Amino acid sequence: MHVDWSALGRVAAVSLGVTVAVVVVFALGVLGLSRAGTAGGGASAAGRAQAGLCFLACAAVVAYGIHLIVPPFH
Repeated sequence: MHVDWSALGRVAAVSLGVTVAVVVVFALGVLGLSRAGTAGGGASAAGRAQAGLCFLACAAVVAYGIHLIVPPFH
């Protein structure tokens, strides 16, 4: 059995990078929600918009991952 270690390393590096990016984007969404709860007026709307976009981006990454894993979606 032959293992292509460089390909395995690339997959591990990309997986780590995407994981960190999704966690950061999700944290920015939580930050937006917390700002929306404490601020009033325009800041509240901006915080909710930030949170919505961040959570939508996280959902898109998860949906793409499921698309890659589940064969009938190809």
